Amino acid sequence: MDATIYHNPRCSTSRKTLDKLRAAGVEPTVVKYLDTGWTREQLAELIAAAGLTPSRAVRRREQLYKDLNLDKATDDEILDAMVHHPVLVERPFVVTDKGARLARPVDNVDEIL
Repeated sequence: MDATIYHNPRCSTSRKTLDKLRAAGVEPTVVKYLDTGWTREQLAELIAAAGLTPSRAVRRREQLYKDLNLDKATDDEILDAMVHHPVLVERPFVVTDKGARLARPVDNVDEIL
């Protein structure tokens, strides 16, 4: 099975998800999105494929979320902020041949394994 994890190695949930994939016999492509960033189209497609909206895929606990007043922003404005500030993207996202999921909780990936 082909799989990709959009990973932040400093995040315990992201590390647990990577471990879960490997325990299931899947060696995913690991994309450190904080290093690579996103295109707007790529991020919009990933969020939609996971059945989410930008407002549901943003990290509300980040100080930057508050600093940018994103609680009052539209989904388009949130998406733009996420592209410019990848730390605002909730993590980790996992994509397989069966679909895409935000692994919060980690067991969400079971649906696409």
